[in-house]
Amino acid sequence: MIKLGAVYVLAGLMFAGFAAFSALDRSNRKRWGNAAFWALAAVSFLAGDRLGDLGNGILVLGLALLAGLGQLGRSQPATTSPAERAALSERFGNRLFLPALMLPLVVALGILLLKPVRLSGVPLMDPKQATLISLALAVIVGLSLALTLLRQPLASPLQEGRRLADTVGWAALLPQFLAALGAVFALAGVGNQIGHLVTTWLPVDTRLAAVAVYCFGMAAFTMLMGNAFAAFPVLTGGVAIPILMVHFGGNPAVIAAIGMLSGFCGTLMTPLAANFNLVPPALLEIPDRYAVIKAQIPTALPMLILNTVLMYVLAFPK
Repeated sequence: MIKLGAVYVLAGLMFAGFAAFSALDRSNRKRWGNAAFWALAAVSFLAGDRLGDLGNGILVLGLALLAGLGQLGRSQPATTSPAERAALSERFGNRLFLPALMLPLVVALGILLLKPVRLSGVPLMDPKQATLISLALAVIVGLSLALTLLRQPLASPLQEGRRLADTVGWAALLPQFLAALGAVFALAGVGNQIGHLVTTWLPVDTRLAAVAVYCFGMAAFTMLMGNAFAAFPVLTGGVAIPILMVHFGGNPAVIAAIGMLSGFCGTLMTPLAANFNLVPPALLEIPDRYAVIKAQIPTALPMLILNTVLMYVLAFPK
């Protein structure tokens, strides 16, 4: 059976490639910092389950020290020049989009065709992780097609990937850390403590107040954690389930759906959602790194208010 570990190995090999090419890049004066950072990321994916809690904690501290001490620098690997890219664009035209279009196609085929396949009674891939495994397969297929179509060197994907990863820097790993933080908070019982604080200090004796606390709390907690998926179990376990669902008899499906959308409103307004809000300005070299957040706030706030109204109206039986 193909399990999620295969995807971790693929990601680990990618980061190991970044580390190796960074160490060989004499044009980058911070090449050893980059090499160490991506090497630690590779170890995390390749052997994290064997390091134990202490080993993984030391690894994370190493990543934080390298990033916090400014040991990461941008690289400029030798890739195709703007003139060469223009020539390739004229030569291949719309065929350049074929590798990218392979991603959704292969993912769909993997879920619809490969997921049900069983060999000797054993599923070909882990049914619970079929989407991620199919996505990894799609990346391999798309990459192979791009190399065949464009006739580029085998090292070009790693070099281009390293250039993008160095441009984004430590923020490339932030979603992984924030998701882990949400799991830690849930296991530590933070949701129960938040529920106790809410019921003690906030006016949730009326349905409207309870709905507002949950919706705005989801947005605020998401802004602190940078990830609505991390905030959801904490706020839902502490506020939505005991107060909105049990006490007021709200519809769990409606409350959960609108609550998650309220968390996404917080995602639009926080720099901790680095993959959405900080990476695009870095890649596009926009001088104001918070330009995306400033553009999104006028949409996020009205949407958050509308979510509160919708939950109040739709989630509770008449």
